[in-house]
Amino acid sequence: MLVFESWEEIPADFGPTVITVGNFDGIHRAHQSLISAVAARARELNARSVVVTFDPHPTRILRPHGGPPLITPRQEKLNVLSLCGVDAVLLAPFTRDLSLMPPFEFAEELLVTRLHAIEVHEGFNFHFGHNGEGTVERLHEFGRKLGFAVVAHPPMQWGGLVISSSNVRAEILGGRIEAARHLLGRPFSIVSSPGRGRGYGTRYTVPTVNLARYEELIPGFGVYVTDMEINGEVFESVTNVGNRPTFGPDSFAIESYILNFHPLDLSSDTPLRLSFLHRLRGEVRFPSVEALKEQIGRDVLRAQRYFRMRNTLRKHG
Repeated sequence: MLVFESWEEIPADFGPTVITVGNFDGIHRAHQSLISAVAARARELNARSVVVTFDPHPTRILRPHGGPPLITPRQEKLNVLSLCGVDAVLLAPFTRDLSLMPPFEFAEELLVTRLHAIEVHEGFNFHFGHNGEGTVERLHEFGRKLGFAVVAHPPMQWGGLVISSSNVRAEILGGRIEAARHLLGRPFSIVSSPGRGRGYGTRYTVPTVNLARYEELIPGFGVYVTDMEINGEVFESVTNVGNRPTFGPDSFAIESYILNFHPLDLSSDTPLRLSFLHRLRGEVRFPSVEALKEQIGRDVLRAQRYFRMRNTLRKHG
């Protein structure tokens, strides 16, 4: 998969193309369906399939205090897109100048002149151009004038819930990890590195890893069953997301207790992927460290039951 980081990087002879444009935060199941259609249609037309997305997210430019935390930061978005079968991704720099571009100019200069689009696929609620004045209906109109076809994709639902980035974000923030997994088509994960821990888990229960500071989306405070991938090896784990109020002054941490631990070489640069599988409980202030220790023991037992059931289901397909 080719990755372009500006409109100027696109070769003059690149095309014809079948494209889709959007923020694609999360690359959820509806995104995946649309992008798969783009890739398949490009093969039919002997064209290139291209995903155009924006970096940074437009809300971080348009809102004074920035937009919401991202479900999939830049590198994670590229990782997921690389599995979708498209030929290229354009990480288009989002600037105030771009935000002021009228919709027709956006279509003419960028989609046609730069990308040589012959077919454009978008979701039913797609907006583009200055103040989001461009709609799917206007895109159809522009396509007739400029020579490209437009395919509008209807909403997808799961359990009566429209699959959208905002709904995925709401499920994750609410701690509803399993619902988020259905919307995403995969477990919600964050990629970070080891941070400086306090050692409470090692002292009282099992080996722990604290994640370094993470600025993007995290689940609602609580305790979760998780997988932690370190150096290509996946460990079963229990993770607390929150302020650890039992230990006095609030101190936010994402702290994972590794269940099937063995000695590891970790540095501050070691990549960690933490995948959230199931919520065990919310965050609680316990009256003592001993009470917390007892609860952690119960959490570990419940997590071990979860992994035994998962492993049995995997074994039997």
